[in-house]
Amino acid sequence: MKRLHVHVAVDDLDQSKAFYATLFGSDPSVVEHDYAKWMLDDPKVNFAISKRGRAGGLDHLGIQVESTEELAEITDRLKAAEARIATEENAACCYARSDKTWAADPQGVRWETFLPRGRTTPNGENTNAGVWSVMGAPKAACGGPAAKVEPEPAKAAACC
Repeated sequence: MKRLHVHVAVDDLDQSKAFYATLFGSDPSVVEHDYAKWMLDDPKVNFAISKRGRAGGLDHLGIQVESTEELAEITDRLKAAEARIATEENAACCYARSDKTWAADPQGVRWETFLPRGRTTPNGENTNAGVWSVMGAPKAACGGPAAKVEPEPAKAAACC
């Protein structure tokens, strides 16, 4: 079974933890000094917040998978969608080890598809130094490219 992943960068971790704990009706399942995560069953989502020097707001979206076959299936779908992708094996990030495929949608929204392999302490830094150049951005400490991949300019202006 796949699970939607949402990661939000926050300015005040304690204030945001309190807000989301109230919204979700439960405390986070993982709490660190710069990170918190809820593994919710209703809705089925892996929701994470962190305070790591990025601007507040949506950091990235993702799909958490349960097998190497599911990871390969989604990676193949991203290739079929002609997305630029970057892969990592055994990446240490967000207090966990995971195999990952990163991509950006046409608007530059970053998507992380990942297969968790276990916890790490302390929070790791991504170890694949060249992976982010595939997506047109420099490597960042945990969480994919430091800057979103920019889409091609729009051909015509649109309204609403």
